[in-house]
Amino acid sequence: MTNYFISNLLSFVEVNDDFTILWILLSGILVFFMQAGFTLVESGFTRSKNAVNISMKNILDISVGTISFWALGYGLMYGDTNGFIATSGLFFNPGDGAHDVFFQTVFCATAATIVSGAIAGRTKYTT
Repeated sequence: MTNYFISNLLSFVEVNDDFTILWILLSGILVFFMQAGFTLVESGFTRSKNAVNISMKNILDISVGTISFWALGYGLMYGDTNGFIATSGLFFNPGDGAHDVFFQTVFCATAATIVSGAIAGRTKYTT
């Protein structure tokens, strides 16, 4: 009876972990698509001549945000600390925690997009 209970409990824990990963991935995908929503909102609140500039700004936000978080962010958040700030884990290779890295990355990029929305219509990309 006890072995049956323990085996069922362990299988429940494994399924629970799978659902946790699934939920984090689904949440990350929803946060990722917020980028498109911010692009549409910012384009709608400015003049039509700024639509391309806003689209480029948001693409740049997610690109720079992703590279910055990969290079520095995750290591600063979860690396080994030496009393004040983490010094290991920079340029992180996620391995088993890829779902968490994905969610944290898109959340970081979305925060950058929200802040950069203040300059929507005030900047211009030139070639």
